[in-house]
Amino acid sequence: MNRSIFKAYDIRGIYPTDINEGSISQVGRACAHMFNEGEIVVAHDARHGSPEMMKVLEDSILAEAKVLNKNITVRAVGLSTTPMFYFLVCHYKASGGAMVTASHNPKEYNGAKVVGPEAVMISGTQVLEAIDKLS
Repeated sequence: MNRSIFKAYDIRGIYPTDINEGSISQVGRACAHMFNEGEIVVAHDARHGSPEMMKVLEDSILAEAKVLNKNITVRAVGLSTTPMFYFLVCHYKASGGAMVTASHNPKEYNGAKVVGPEAVMISGTQVLEAIDKLS
């Protein structure tokens, strides 16, 4: 896994060389550890590869929650804008959320934004720390 994709505000890199389904699976596993029991909202933007990466994210959260014996559900909202994603995390009173997106970066990039309750931002470096604890 390319550790340089974990930034101060988010996770991003060139898809599929820097970030791919393998790295997003690790992000999903970390989300299952970081969030309390409850609902996690997942979404994706319109970039190439985003729908597939969101599905991997969803599956990895649920698989890790099962291992941890946590009562976590995933609300997969699909294609979304970032503001809509933030709104949905708040609206559903979710434990957190993860969106596959590279925001304003060029089209060859992809990544993820992770938020906690009330859509409070969780940095990419915090997600990396959670991933490191899984090893």
